[in-house]
Amino acid sequence: MSAIPSNKPYRVGRSRTGLGLFATKPIKKGTRIIRYFGPLLDSRKKEEDAIENKYLFELNNRWTIDGSVRKNIARYINHACKPNAESDVKPRKRKVFIRAIKNIEPGEEINYDYGTDYFKAYLKPIGCKCDACEKKRKKQRAEARAEKARLKAKAERKALKKAEELAAKAEKLKRKLNGAKTNDIKANGVEANGVKLNGKLMNGHGGKSAAGKPTPVKSGIFATAKAKPGRERRASA
Repeated sequence: MSAIPSNKPYRVGRSRTGLGLFATKPIKKGTRIIRYFGPLLDSRKKEEDAIENKYLFELNNRWTIDGSVRKNIARYINHACKPNAESDVKPRKRKVFIRAIKNIEPGEEINYDYGTDYFKAYLKPIGCKCDACEKKRKKQRAEARAEKARLKAKAERKALKKAEELAAKAEKLKRKLNGAKTNDIKANGVEANGVKLNGKLMNGHGGKSAAGKPTPVKSGIFATAKAKPGRERRASA
């Protein structure tokens, strides 16, 4: 790597995408920061037109700068979708300068827009890693997480509501079954106080037999049948 004079307001350093060019001094808007240079390639010559690398800077339909030479420090300037510099192209002079379009502070990375063709050919397939695109992806990830959390909470509320509805139905069915059981018991003559069970007295007194005669029970007390109307009961002689 070629040495950069100390009076230059930039240095080569580590960037998100590898190496990049960083300001070492304040750079005012409109300042020419550095020249992008290298051998000129003539597209009319097949051998030169066949040269391919990612540092080619096209001046016009005929002339292209091959910026892959090590002395071209400007080749370390990375692309940005929202840059702080731009390429100032001078086709007739066959020169390109990188100029600040914003005030650039020390430590800030210098960048410019490489153009649509370069973006589609080299950056789009792998994803642009400039600050603007990183922020956009970060925002999209945050929105995706928020949407996922919202859907999860919605599903949990729906599941809870369904569980509550099922519990309410189960409780209602339980009360209904308990009520039916109570009615069935009463219909069969069984009372809750134990007085009667299937027509038989359970309080120590017997019931009537089929002939109307008293039915003996354990207590020894007979239940007497009622006299028929119009007949007296006489004592035996």
